[in-house]
Amino acid sequence: MIDIKRFQKDFPMLTGKTMQGHPLVWLDNASTTFKPISVLKAVEKYYTEYTSNSHRGDYDLCYQVDSLIVETRKTVADFIHAKSEEVVFTSGCTASLNLVAFGYGLTHVKKDDEILLTQAEHASNVLPWFKVAEMTGAKISYIPLDEEGRLTAENLRKVISNKTKIIAVAHVTNVLGYVAPIKELAAIAHEYGAILVCDGAQSVPHMKTDVQDLDCDFLAFSGHKMCGPTGIGVLYGKFSLLCETEPFMTGGGMNAKFDMCGDVNYLQPPLRFEAGTQNIEGILGLKVAIDYLNSIGIEEITTYERELKKYAVRQLEKTNMAEIYNPHSEAGIVTFNIKGVFAQDGATFLNSKGIACRSGNHCAKILIDYLHQVATIRASFYFYTTRQDIDALVDAVAHGKEFLDAYF
Repeated sequence: MIDIKRFQKDFPMLTGKTMQGHPLVWLDNASTTFKPISVLKAVEKYYTEYTSNSHRGDYDLCYQVDSLIVETRKTVADFIHAKSEEVVFTSGCTASLNLVAFGYGLTHVKKDDEILLTQAEHASNVLPWFKVAEMTGAKISYIPLDEEGRLTAENLRKVISNKTKIIAVAHVTNVLGYVAPIKELAAIAHEYGAILVCDGAQSVPHMKTDVQDLDCDFLAFSGHKMCGPTGIGVLYGKFSLLCETEPFMTGGGMNAKFDMCGDVNYLQPPLRFEAGTQNIEGILGLKVAIDYLNSIGIEEITTYERELKKYAVRQLEKTNMAEIYNPHSEAGIVTFNIKGVFAQDGATFLNSKGIACRSGNHCAKILIDYLHQVATIRASFYFYTTRQDIDALVDAVAHGKEFLDAYF
Protein backbone atom coordinates (compact mmCIF):
# COMPACT_ATOMS: atom_id res chain seq x y z
CA MET A 1 0.00 0.00 0.00
CA ILE A 2 1.15 3.55 -0.76
CA ASP A 3 1.54 5.59 2.45
CA ILE A 4 0.87 9.17 1.32
CA LYS A 5 1.39 10.61 4.82
CA ARG A 6 4.94 9.25 4.84
CA PHE A 7 5.84 11.28 1.78
CA GLN A 8 4.83 14.59 3.35
CA LYS A 9 7.65 14.03 5.86
CA ASP A 10 10.17 12.63 3.39
CA PHE A 11 9.90 15.21 0.59
CA PRO A 12 10.48 18.87 1.57
CA MET A 13 9.23 20.04 -1.84
CA LEU A 14 5.76 18.66 -1.17
CA THR A 15 5.15 21.41 1.35
CA GLY A 16 6.44 24.14 -0.96
CA LYS A 17 4.64 27.23 -2.21
CA THR A 18 4.53 28.82 -5.64
CA MET A 19 5.70 32.37 -6.36
CA GLN A 20 2.07 33.46 -6.04
CA GLY A 21 1.84 31.85 -2.61
CA HIS A 22 -0.31 28.87 -3.61
CA PRO A 23 0.40 25.38 -2.24
CA LEU A 24 2.43 23.62 -4.93
CA VAL A 25 0.67 20.91 -6.95
CA TRP A 26 3.50 19.15 -8.78
CA LEU A 27 2.31 17.36 -11.92
CA ASP A 28 5.49 17.43 -14.00
CA ASN A 29 7.07 14.21 -12.78
CA ALA A 30 7.80 12.97 -16.31
CA SER A 31 10.25 15.86 -16.48
CA THR A 32 11.84 15.40 -13.05
CA THR A 33 10.90 14.14 -9.61
CA PHE A 34 11.29 15.40 -6.07
CA LYS A 35 14.10 14.06 -3.90
CA PRO A 36 13.54 12.50 -0.46
CA ILE A 37 15.54 13.70 2.53
CA SER A 38 17.53 10.45 2.52
CA VAL A 39 18.89 11.27 -0.96
CA LEU A 40 19.71 14.84 0.05
CA LYS A 41 21.58 13.54 3.10
CA ALA A 42 23.53 11.03 0.99
CA VAL A 43 24.76 13.83 -1.28
CA GLU A 44 25.61 16.02 1.70
CA LYS A 45 27.39 13.15 3.45
CA TYR A 46 29.75 12.71 0.51
CA TYR A 47 30.81 16.34 0.78
CA THR A 48 31.01 16.49 4.57
CA GLU A 49 32.36 13.06 5.53
CA TYR A 50 34.26 11.39 2.70
CA THR A 51 35.04 13.77 -0.14
CA SER A 52 37.53 12.01 -2.34
CA ASN A 53 38.00 11.04 -5.95
CA SER A 54 37.57 7.44 -7.04
CA HIS A 55 40.29 5.12 -8.37
CA ARG A 56 42.95 7.70 -7.58
CA GLY A 57 44.19 7.26 -4.06
CA ASP A 58 45.84 4.75 -1.76
CA TYR A 59 44.13 6.05 1.33
CA ASP A 60 41.03 5.34 3.38
CA LEU A 61 38.74 8.02 1.96
CA CYS A 62 39.32 6.90 -1.60
CA TYR A 63 38.81 3.26 -0.67
CA GLN A 64 35.53 4.18 1.02
CA VAL A 65 34.29 6.03 -2.08
CA ASP A 66 35.39 3.20 -4.38
CA SER A 67 33.50 0.71 -2.22
CA LEU A 68 30.34 2.83 -2.28
CA ILE A 69 30.47 3.13 -6.06
CA VAL A 70 30.85 -0.64 -6.40
CA GLU A 71 27.92 -1.06 -4.03
CA THR A 72 25.81 1.38 -6.05
CA ARG A 73 26.58 -0.42 -9.30
CA LYS A 74 25.38 -3.65 -7.68
CA THR A 75 22.21 -1.93 -6.42
CA VAL A 76 21.44 -0.61 -9.91
CA ALA A 77 22.16 -4.00 -11.46
CA ASP A 78 19.83 -5.75 -9.03
CA PHE A 79 17.12 -3.16 -9.67
CA ILE A 80 17.01 -3.94 -13.40
CA HIS A 81 18.11 -7.61 -13.08
CA ALA A 82 21.45 -7.13 -14.80
CA LYS A 83 25.07 -7.92 -13.95
CA SER A 84 27.24 -5.25 -12.36
CA GLU A 85 29.66 -5.26 -15.29
CA GLU A 86 26.73 -4.34 -17.56
CA VAL A 87 25.96 -1.09 -15.70
CA VAL A 88 27.65 2.06 -16.99
CA PHE A 89 27.30 5.37 -15.14
CA THR A 90 26.65 8.37 -17.40
CA SER A 91 25.35 11.90 -16.92
CA GLY A 92 21.80 10.92 -17.86
CA CYS A 93 19.59 9.12 -20.35
CA THR A 94 20.62 11.49 -23.14
CA ALA A 95 24.31 10.70 -22.59
CA SER A 96 23.54 6.98 -22.44
CA LEU A 97 21.70 7.01 -25.77
CA ASN A 98 24.45 9.09 -27.38
CA LEU A 99 27.00 6.56 -26.14
CA VAL A 100 25.09 3.77 -27.88
CA ALA A 101 24.60 5.83 -31.04
CA PHE A 102 28.19 6.97 -31.45
CA GLY A 103 30.00 4.16 -29.65
CA TYR A 104 28.08 1.28 -31.19
CA GLY A 105 26.03 2.70 -34.05
CA LEU A 106 28.88 4.34 -35.93
CA THR A 107 30.90 1.12 -36.02
CA HIS A 108 28.03 -1.26 -36.79
CA VAL A 109 25.92 0.68 -39.28
CA LYS A 110 26.96 1.31 -42.88
CA LYS A 111 25.59 2.92 -46.02
CA ASP A 112 22.03 1.84 -46.90
CA ASP A 113 21.51 0.07 -43.58
CA GLU A 114 18.33 0.97 -41.73
CA ILE A 115 17.62 2.44 -38.28
CA LEU A 116 14.01 2.13 -37.12
CA LEU A 117 12.38 4.68 -34.79
CA THR A 118 8.80 5.78 -34.07
CA GLN A 119 7.13 9.18 -34.24
CA ALA A 120 6.63 9.08 -30.47
CA GLU A 121 10.33 9.18 -29.56
CA HIS A 122 11.93 11.84 -27.38
CA ALA A 123 14.60 14.00 -29.03
CA SER A 124 17.29 12.10 -27.10
CA ASN A 125 16.32 8.95 -28.97
CA VAL A 126 15.95 10.63 -32.34
CA LEU A 127 18.66 13.22 -32.91
CA PRO A 128 21.66 10.93 -32.18
CA TRP A 129 20.34 8.47 -34.76
CA PHE A 130 19.79 11.24 -37.28
CA LYS A 131 23.46 12.10 -36.84
CA VAL A 132 24.58 8.48 -37.17
CA ALA A 133 22.56 8.15 -40.38
CA GLU A 134 24.10 11.36 -41.71
CA MET A 135 27.63 10.16 -40.91
CA THR A 136 27.22 6.61 -42.24
CA GLY A 137 24.74 6.93 -45.10
CA ALA A 138 22.22 4.77 -43.29
CA LYS A 139 18.49 5.34 -43.65
CA ILE A 140 16.06 6.40 -40.91
CA SER A 141 12.64 4.74 -41.16
CA TYR A 142 9.64 4.68 -38.83
CA ILE A 143 7.54 1.94 -37.32
CA PRO A 144 3.94 3.12 -37.76
CA LEU A 145 1.88 3.69 -34.63
CA ASP A 146 -1.62 2.26 -34.38
CA GLU A 147 -4.73 4.42 -34.27
CA GLU A 148 -4.24 5.16 -30.55
CA GLY A 149 -0.55 5.97 -30.90
CA ARG A 150 0.67 2.63 -29.62
CA LEU A 151 3.74 0.74 -30.86
CA THR A 152 2.87 -2.87 -31.66
CA ALA A 153 4.86 -5.96 -32.60
CA GLU A 154 2.62 -6.39 -35.66
CA ASN A 155 3.58 -2.97 -36.99
CA LEU A 156 7.27 -3.68 -36.47
CA ARG A 157 6.92 -6.82 -38.58
CA LYS A 158 5.40 -4.73 -41.37
CA VAL A 159 8.54 -2.61 -41.79
CA ILE A 160 11.56 -4.56 -40.51
CA SER A 161 13.90 -6.02 -43.11
CA ASN A 162 17.31 -7.58 -43.46
CA LYS A 163 18.69 -4.05 -43.83
CA THR A 164 17.48 -3.14 -40.32
CA LYS A 165 20.42 -2.97 -37.93
CA ILE A 166 19.11 -0.90 -35.01
CA ILE A 167 15.64 -0.39 -33.54
CA ALA A 168 15.51 2.43 -30.99
CA VAL A 169 12.25 2.92 -29.08
CA ALA A 170 10.94 4.11 -25.74
CA HIS A 171 9.68 1.52 -23.28
CA VAL A 172 7.12 4.12 -22.18
CA THR A 173 6.59 7.16 -24.39
CA ASN A 174 6.84 10.51 -22.66
CA VAL A 175 3.78 12.15 -24.24
CA LEU A 176 1.20 9.41 -24.72
CA GLY A 177 2.46 7.05 -22.01
CA TYR A 178 1.95 3.75 -23.80
CA VAL A 179 4.00 0.75 -22.67
CA ALA A 180 5.76 -0.87 -25.62
CA PRO A 181 5.94 -4.69 -25.83
CA ILE A 182 9.74 -4.65 -25.55
CA LYS A 183 10.13 -8.41 -25.12
CA GLU A 184 8.22 -9.09 -28.35
CA LEU A 185 10.01 -6.32 -30.19
CA ALA A 186 13.40 -7.66 -29.09
CA ALA A 187 12.54 -11.15 -30.31
CA ILE A 188 11.57 -9.80 -33.73
CA ALA A 189 14.70 -7.63 -33.90
CA HIS A 190 16.92 -10.59 -33.11
CA GLU A 191 15.25 -12.70 -35.82
CA TYR A 192 16.63 -10.17 -38.32
CA GLY A 193 20.02 -9.76 -36.64
CA ALA A 194 19.17 -6.26 -35.40
CA ILE A 195 19.65 -4.87 -31.91
CA LEU A 196 16.99 -3.20 -29.76
CA VAL A 197 17.89 0.03 -27.95
CA CYS A 198 15.40 0.89 -25.23
CA ASP A 199 14.81 4.38 -23.81
CA GLY A 200 13.78 3.60 -20.24
CA ALA A 201 13.54 7.16 -18.93
CA GLN A 202 9.79 6.87 -18.32
CA SER A 203 9.64 3.18 -17.48
CA VAL A 204 12.43 2.28 -15.04
CA PRO A 205 11.21 4.74 -12.34
CA HIS A 206 7.63 3.46 -12.55
CA MET A 207 7.53 -0.26 -13.30
CA LYS A 208 9.48 -3.46 -12.76
CA THR A 209 12.28 -3.69 -15.30
CA ASP A 210 13.96 -7.04 -15.93
CA VAL A 211 16.46 -6.67 -18.77
CA GLN A 212 17.07 -10.40 -18.90
CA ASP A 213 13.39 -11.11 -19.45
CA LEU A 214 12.93 -8.21 -21.88
CA ASP A 215 16.09 -9.26 -23.74
CA CYS A 216 16.73 -5.68 -24.89
CA ASP A 217 20.30 -5.05 -25.98
CA PHE A 218 20.74 -1.60 -24.45
CA LEU A 219 18.64 0.30 -21.90
CA ALA A 220 19.09 3.94 -20.87
CA PHE A 221 17.58 5.84 -17.93
CA SER A 222 18.15 8.87 -15.68
CA GLY A 223 18.43 9.21 -11.90
CA HIS A 224 16.56 12.49 -11.57
CA LYS A 225 13.32 10.95 -12.86
CA MET A 226 13.40 8.37 -10.04
CA CYS A 227 14.05 10.54 -6.96
CA GLY A 228 17.81 10.67 -7.52
CA PRO A 229 20.08 13.65 -8.17
CA THR A 230 20.39 15.36 -11.52
CA GLY A 231 23.44 14.67 -13.67
CA ILE A 232 23.50 10.91 -13.12
CA GLY A 233 22.23 8.25 -15.50
CA VAL A 234 22.75 4.64 -16.44
CA LEU A 235 23.40 2.71 -19.60
CA TYR A 236 22.75 -1.01 -19.41
CA GLY A 237 24.20 -3.07 -22.22
CA LYS A 238 24.67 -6.76 -22.76
CA PHE A 239 28.30 -7.32 -21.86
CA SER A 240 29.22 -8.76 -25.26
CA LEU A 241 27.79 -5.64 -26.94
CA LEU A 242 29.53 -3.30 -24.52
CA CYS A 243 32.79 -4.99 -25.50
CA GLU A 244 32.01 -4.07 -29.13
CA THR A 245 31.22 -0.46 -28.21
CA GLU A 246 33.85 2.25 -28.61
CA PRO A 247 34.30 4.76 -25.79
CA PHE A 248 32.38 7.98 -26.40
CA MET A 249 34.86 9.88 -24.20
CA THR A 250 38.47 9.10 -23.40
CA GLY A 251 40.71 10.23 -20.58
CA GLY A 252 41.79 9.24 -17.12
CA GLY A 253 40.39 6.21 -15.37
CA MET A 254 39.21 4.33 -18.48
CA ASN A 255 42.51 3.04 -19.85
CA ALA A 256 44.94 0.37 -18.70
CA LYS A 257 47.96 2.01 -20.37
CA PHE A 258 49.07 4.18 -23.27
CA ASP A 259 52.43 5.19 -24.65
CA MET A 260 54.10 7.87 -26.76
CA CYS A 261 53.45 5.90 -29.93
CA GLY A 262 49.72 6.19 -29.43
CA ASP A 263 49.16 2.59 -28.41
CA VAL A 264 46.23 2.52 -25.97
CA ASN A 265 44.67 -0.32 -24.03
CA TYR A 266 41.21 0.41 -22.69
CA LEU A 267 39.79 -1.16 -19.56
CA GLN A 268 36.98 -3.67 -19.80
CA PRO A 269 33.39 -2.41 -19.55
CA PRO A 270 31.93 -0.67 -17.70
CA LEU A 271 34.99 1.37 -16.65
CA ARG A 272 36.09 1.96 -20.24
CA PHE A 273 33.07 4.29 -20.63
CA GLU A 274 33.62 6.28 -17.43
CA ALA A 275 36.46 8.65 -18.28
CA GLY A 276 37.42 11.36 -15.83
CA THR A 277 35.95 12.18 -12.47
CA GLN A 278 32.44 10.85 -12.24
CA ASN A 279 29.42 12.52 -10.64
CA ILE A 280 30.24 10.77 -7.38
CA GLU A 281 27.61 12.46 -5.25
CA GLY A 282 25.07 11.64 -7.96
CA ILE A 283 26.07 7.99 -7.99
CA LEU A 284 25.76 7.72 -4.21
CA GLY A 285 22.46 9.60 -4.26
CA LEU A 286 21.14 7.24 -6.94
CA LYS A 287 21.76 4.25 -4.70
CA VAL A 288 19.74 5.79 -1.88
CA ALA A 289 16.97 6.73 -4.34
CA ILE A 290 16.73 3.12 -5.51
CA ASP A 291 16.72 1.94 -1.89
CA TYR A 292 13.84 4.34 -1.27
CA LEU A 293 11.85 3.04 -4.26
CA ASN A 294 12.48 -0.53 -3.11
CA SER A 295 11.17 0.35 0.35
CA ILE A 296 7.86 1.33 -1.27
CA GLY A 297 7.78 -1.47 -3.82
CA ILE A 298 8.01 -0.86 -7.55
CA GLU A 299 4.92 -2.95 -8.28
CA GLU A 300 2.93 -0.98 -5.70
CA ILE A 301 4.07 2.22 -7.43
CA THR A 302 2.89 0.89 -10.80
CA THR A 303 -0.53 -0.10 -9.46
CA TYR A 304 -1.05 3.20 -7.65
CA GLU A 305 -0.09 5.34 -10.64
CA ARG A 306 -2.36 3.43 -12.99
CA GLU A 307 -5.30 3.86 -10.62
CA LEU A 308 -4.48 7.56 -10.35
CA LYS A 309 -4.35 7.86 -14.15
CA LYS A 310 -7.80 6.29 -14.53
CA TYR A 311 -9.19 8.59 -11.84
CA ALA A 312 -7.70 11.65 -13.53
CA VAL A 313 -9.14 10.71 -16.93
CA ARG A 314 -12.61 10.06 -15.46
CA GLN A 315 -12.66 13.36 -13.60
CA LEU A 316 -11.30 15.40 -16.50
CA GLU A 317 -13.86 13.91 -18.87
CA LYS A 318 -16.64 15.03 -16.53
CA THR A 319 -15.62 18.67 -17.01
CA ASN A 320 -16.37 18.53 -20.74
CA MET A 321 -13.48 20.98 -21.02
CA ALA A 322 -10.58 18.59 -21.64
CA GLU A 323 -9.52 17.11 -24.95
CA ILE A 324 -7.58 14.02 -23.81
CA TYR A 325 -5.18 12.41 -26.29
CA ASN A 326 -4.21 9.26 -24.36
CA PRO A 327 -7.15 8.12 -22.20
CA HIS A 328 -6.24 4.42 -22.48
CA SER A 329 -2.48 4.45 -22.00
CA GLU A 330 -0.98 2.69 -19.00
CA ALA A 331 1.50 5.20 -17.56
CA GLY A 332 0.68 7.97 -15.11
CA ILE A 333 0.68 10.58 -17.89
CA VAL A 334 -2.38 12.49 -19.06
CA THR A 335 -1.84 14.56 -22.19
CA PHE A 336 -4.64 16.97 -22.97
CA ASN A 337 -5.71 20.45 -23.97
CA ILE A 338 -8.32 22.70 -22.47
CA LYS A 339 -10.93 23.11 -25.20
CA GLY A 340 -10.55 26.39 -26.99
CA VAL A 341 -7.34 27.31 -25.16
CA PHE A 342 -3.79 27.11 -26.55
CA ALA A 343 -1.63 24.71 -24.52
CA GLN A 344 0.83 27.22 -23.12
CA ASP A 345 -1.96 29.62 -22.21
CA GLY A 346 -3.66 26.73 -20.45
CA ALA A 347 -0.50 25.78 -18.55
CA THR A 348 -0.02 29.43 -17.56
CA PHE A 349 -3.57 29.49 -16.21
CA LEU A 350 -2.91 26.27 -14.25
CA ASN A 351 0.24 27.84 -12.84
CA SER A 352 -1.85 30.75 -11.56
CA LYS A 353 -3.67 28.14 -9.46
CA GLY A 354 -0.42 26.62 -8.16
CA ILE A 355 -0.49 23.66 -10.54
CA ALA A 356 2.77 22.79 -12.35
CA CYS A 357 2.20 20.99 -15.67
CA ARG A 358 4.34 20.90 -18.80
CA SER A 359 3.13 22.39 -22.08
CA GLY A 360 4.54 22.30 -25.58
CA ASN A 361 5.68 19.35 -27.68
CA HIS A 362 7.62 17.73 -24.81
CA CYS A 363 10.75 17.14 -26.95
CA ALA A 364 8.72 14.78 -29.16
CA LYS A 365 8.58 17.13 -32.12
CA ILE A 366 7.78 14.58 -34.82
CA LEU A 367 4.73 13.38 -32.86
CA ILE A 368 3.03 16.63 -33.95
CA ASP A 369 2.32 15.04 -37.34
CA TYR A 370 0.53 12.17 -35.62
CA LEU A 371 -1.44 14.17 -33.02
CA HIS A 372 -2.22 17.06 -35.40
CA GLN A 373 -1.58 19.34 -32.44
CA VAL A 374 1.24 21.88 -32.24
CA ALA A 375 1.29 21.71 -28.44
CA THR A 376 -0.37 19.91 -25.55
CA ILE A 377 -0.49 20.05 -21.77
CA ARG A 378 1.02 17.08 -19.93
CA ALA A 379 0.16 16.18 -16.35
CA SER A 380 2.39 13.41 -15.04
CA PHE A 381 2.19 11.61 -11.71
CA TYR A 382 4.40 9.74 -9.26
CA PHE A 383 3.78 7.76 -6.10
CA TYR A 384 3.54 10.92 -3.96
CA THR A 385 0.83 12.44 -6.19
CA THR A 386 -2.55 12.49 -4.42
CA ARG A 387 -6.16 12.47 -5.52
CA GLN A 388 -6.34 15.95 -4.05
CA ASP A 389 -3.68 17.01 -6.58
CA ILE A 390 -5.84 15.57 -9.35
CA ASP A 391 -8.92 17.30 -8.00
CA ALA A 392 -7.09 20.64 -8.04
CA LEU A 393 -6.16 20.07 -11.69
CA VAL A 394 -9.70 19.07 -12.61
CA ASP A 395 -11.22 22.10 -10.90
CA ALA A 396 -8.83 24.42 -12.72
CA VAL A 397 -9.50 22.78 -16.09
CA ALA A 398 -13.24 23.19 -15.52
CA HIS A 399 -12.63 26.94 -15.40
CA GLY A 400 -9.97 26.95 -18.10
CA LYS A 401 -11.62 29.52 -20.34
CA GLU A 402 -11.00 32.08 -17.61
CA PHE A 403 -7.29 32.00 -18.47
CA LEU A 404 -7.38 35.53 -19.80
CA ASP A 405 -8.16 36.72 -16.27
CA ALA A 406 -5.24 34.81 -14.73
CA TYR A 407 -3.21 37.92 -14.03
CA PHE A 408 -6.00 40.43 -13.48
